[in-house]
Amino acid sequence: MKKLFVASTSTVHGKGYLEYILPPLSDFFKGVHEILFIPYARPSGLTHEAYTEIAKKAFGKIQIGIRGIHEFSNSIDAINNAKGIFIGGGNTFLLVEQLYRNKLISIIKNVVENGIPYFGTSAGSVITGVTMQNTNDMPIVYPPSFDTLKLLNFNLNCHYLDPDVNSTHMGETRETRIHEFHTINKIPVLGLREGSWLEIEGGKVFLKGNLNSRLFQQNKPTAEFPPETDFSFLM
Repeated sequence: MKKLFVASTSTVHGKGYLEYILPPLSDFFKGVHEILFIPYARPSGLTHEAYTEIAKKAFGKIQIGIRGIHEFSNSIDAINNAKGIFIGGGNTFLLVEQLYRNKLISIIKNVVENGIPYFGTSAGSVITGVTMQNTNDMPIVYPPSFDTLKLLNFNLNCHYLDPDVNSTHMGETRETRIHEFHTINKIPVLGLREGSWLEIEGGKVFLKGNLNSRLFQQNKPTAEFPPETDFSFLM
């Protein structure tokens, strides 16, 4: 039975990396002593080694070890032998391109569907959906496909931002962009605000955190849903 912790962001204002979700992460990974970290999204151009050290420092606070996938001679074996997986944020296009390049999409999907706990933040959360088409990132590389892990039957827009009513900016809002997506695509999109996350166990999907999430569905009114909402109807 698959088990996922899918967070909009790794860091909220005023707190350190993962600090706001370390207590629930400790529960989520109960009994797991080491997690495989996949740093391919490389935020701000960090090396894999530097990004992994950031993750190690955070998880050390809850007595869980981290090893980067780049530390293994065989990445497929590393995933197949992992007791838990964490994919961090950064650029979703780069992350997906690297996962395809290393032939890891189907491997990750398989182990997670067979019960290995998966934790994602930002780009690492976006890829749990059907496609990466609702990421906010720039296409700095060209992945061979927008299809992702399909562990969820809907897409995520992480870092979802509401329109600023006092802004004079005349460009498209996040909501406008998602509506544009739905002129062509049928996949539901859940907008996850900063500090929100989803906890998935089997076919059950619950919204966690203190903020509402915004659900977009083709040819349906956009709707707000409060924390603890059961989104299993999207699965």
